[in-house]
Amino acid sequence: MNTPLRVDAVVLDVDGVLVDVADSYRRAVVESVERVHGDTVPKTDLQRLKDAGGFNNDWDLTYAVALYVLARREGLDRDLDSFADVVAATGGGLEGAETVVADALDPDCRERALAEWDRERLHATFQRLYLGPDLYRELEGDDPDALGIDPDEGGFIHDEPTLLDPDTREALRSRFDVGVLTGRPAAEAEIALDRVGLDLPPESVFTMDSDHPGKPEPDALLALADRFDAHALAFVGDTLDDIRTAVNARETDPDGREFYGVGVLTGGLTGEEGRRKYERVGADAVLESVNDLPDALEPR
Repeated sequence: MNTPLRVDAVVLDVDGVLVDVADSYRRAVVESVERVHGDTVPKTDLQRLKDAGGFNNDWDLTYAVALYVLARREGLDRDLDSFADVVAATGGGLEGAETVVADALDPDCRERALAEWDRERLHATFQRLYLGPDLYRELEGDDPDALGIDPDEGGFIHDEPTLLDPDTREALRSRFDVGVLTGRPAAEAEIALDRVGLDLPPESVFTMDSDHPGKPEPDALLALADRFDAHALAFVGDTLDDIRTAVNARETDPDGREFYGVGVLTGGLTGEEGRRKYERVGADAVLESVNDLPDALEPR
C-alpha cells in the first residue's frame, strides 16, 4: 500500500493484533479436545477452520474440532482441509460443521458422535486451561479442582506476548479515536488491554458480552462509527472474518461512510499466502504488524 488510508477512527481486534495467542487460546483449543475426547488436531491446522469463517469464538472452534474428531471415529472420510472447505461452503461456523457431519454420517454413526460430544465439559476444560486455577475460580465461579486438572497446569493467558509497542499505542491515540472490537469475554479483554496499556472508556470497547452480534456481522463496527462520529474508520484484525466485518459495514451502512479492513500478519495468517487470502476477501491494506499502522494511516 503506497497511499495512507485517511480515517477518523481506528478499531483494533485483540487476539493476534495486540497480543499473540498462539500459545494461549489456540493451545487451549487443541488440548481441551485431547483431554475430553482423547484425540485432537495439530495447532497449526486450526487456521483452516478459522478461514472457513464463523469461528470468531474459540469455544465454537473447540466444539467444531471435537465434533470433527468424533465424526472421524464414526467414519467421516475427510481430512481437515476438506472438512473446512465444505464447512465454508455450508455457511461456516459451528452450525456449518454440524451440517457437514449430519450430511456425511449415517443416522446411527451421527447419533453416536453427537452422544459423545460434550460441549459443557469442553467449555469448562478450555476455560480452566486458559485461565489457570485462580482466574478460573474468580471469573467462572467454579471449582477448578473438579475437572481433575493438576493445579500446576494451565494459565495459558499468562503466555501471551504483547504485540503493540507503546510508541504505536501513543501515536494512534494522539491522532485518532481508538476503539476495540473483540470476540473475547469482557473480563479477558480487560486483562489483555491492561497488558498493552490501552485504557479505553467502556463505550469504545465491544466484546463477546456486548449486546451486538459477533463478527463478521457489522453491527458493532457501525455502532463504534456512530459513537466516534467517524466518517471513515479502519478496522484492524488478524482473520478473514475481521476483513469481512469491515466489508459488511461498508456495504450496509445507510450513511455511506468508509470502512477499511486492515489485516496483520501476526496471527494465524502469515507470509505471502496470508497476504493473498486477505486481499481475496477485500482487505484494503495488509501489514506485517500493528506497529506499521501509524505509517499506513493519516488523519482525515
